[in-house]
Amino acid sequence: MKHKLLQFDQLQMMDDTNPNESNVLASFAMDDTLCIAASENNEAGIRFWVHGPTAVLGIPDSRLPNINEAVDYLTAQQHDVIIRNSGGLAVILDEGILNISLIFPHGKNIDIHEGYETMVEFVQWIFDDEPIKIEAYEIEDSYCPGTYDLSVNGKKFAGVSQRRVKEGTAVQVYLAVEGSGSERAELVRQFYQIGKNNEDTKFTYPEVNPEVMVTLEEVLNKPMSVEGLVSKINRKLTDDGVQLTKKVLNEQETEWFEKRLSMMKKRNEQINS
Repeated sequence: MKHKLLQFDQLQMMDDTNPNESNVLASFAMDDTLCIAASENNEAGIRFWVHGPTAVLGIPDSRLPNINEAVDYLTAQQHDVIIRNSGGLAVILDEGILNISLIFPHGKNIDIHEGYETMVEFVQWIFDDEPIKIEAYEIEDSYCPGTYDLSVNGKKFAGVSQRRVKEGTAVQVYLAVEGSGSERAELVRQFYQIGKNNEDTKFTYPEVNPEVMVTLEEVLNKPMSVEGLVSKINRKLTDDGVQLTKKVLNEQETEWFEKRLSMMKKRNEQINS
């Protein structure tokens, strides 16, 4: 890894990949907490997280004309629904999606594009032993399209977001590892169709084409697992001389977490009422 932000000697590592042990609101609160801890302790970190079927909406999604019926549709498809605290639009999480957060101190010294580019290089590094070319550019008819969509041959398998709290920065990526990318995309396509209800909106919501969304299993044409990918990343980091230390919240950090979790719950009162 050549990027200056990826020159790690050690990383605080947190593994939250058991989907039964936490909820998505807690995950976003945890990343906020780790940002604060990074700025206080001058420590970089990496966090892996996985959740059961959940539709994570952006703030613009909550303003859809027919949002209540759209949320009811997602709920009927056995998905929890939350509004996140970082930018972007609707994405789908489930047991086949691995989320990775890279946590950096000194966030004010990191240009926002630099943060995104760091994650792009990190993901390319993860798969530098595979016969694929991972590119970063917007896949317009994907869900949650953005400049730093990650794709192979024009098919998107990952998206990057960024969250800044105090002096810390969390750069987050979701990697669609297992299952069908198009099936997840169809869920989001239906969500927008119901939510817009053929009404004109000031905000331009994506016209999702399920055929442009894939998983790493589909791209690499071989079985993959979230657990196996986490093991691969940890092994590669260790082989590169990075010391991984298990991160456990101290008393002060636990207080920060509880406060951030309360804020996330308040943000989601509307969607859960």
